[in-house]
Amino acid sequence: MFENIDTCLEKYIPQEELNHVQRILYGKKLEELQLPESCINNVDDVEVKGFKFDSLTEELREKRIVRVGVIQNQIVLPTTAPLVEQRNAIYQKISKIISLAAEANVNVLCLQEAWPMPFVFCTREKFPWCEFAESAETGPTTLFLKDICKQYNMVIISPILERDEQEVIWNTAVVIDNFGKVIENIEKPYTSSG
Repeated sequence: MFENIDTCLEKYIPQEELNHVQRILYGKKLEELQLPESCINNVDDVEVKGFKFDSLTEELREKRIVRVGVIQNQIVLPTTAPLVEQRNAIYQKISKIISLAAEANVNVLCLQEAWPMPFVFCTREKFPWCEFAESAETGPTTLFLKDICKQYNMVIISPILERDEQEVIWNTAVVIDNFGKVIENIEKPYTSSG
């Protein structure tokens, strides 16, 4: 049974060649993080990995640890199921994965593009998939995540299909802070005079 690409490569490629393959695929070898056992062997059979990389040391600020999590998920129900059931099933799955990220002390969590729906961009079909489009600030996905952000003291970047007030649909990333508030991008012109 195929588990993932890493275990497949480790099984069939000799170590010396595997080192080169991993360097090409992933770049510099990173130190693996020690994660809680409950994250690694979780009841939902979610694959969890953690790696450490250092940044440049700043002179004016204290060094701090930021844990960034990235979630790649898949649909739960068939695409023939009612849309609200598909979305709610994905919400349930994602909430379990986010709780694992919280156990691993993740501070900033990034969800995949258009995560609350099947990934349909490659099909070029508009319907019924455009029905998943929602308000970035008051839509069901943002409302769902606001409480989670507060509960886990976590910033979440939530890429969704947004429908704005003019009924224009956008591929948007909503950033919700650890207090459950949507971070708005208020553009102000830059002036060098202050």
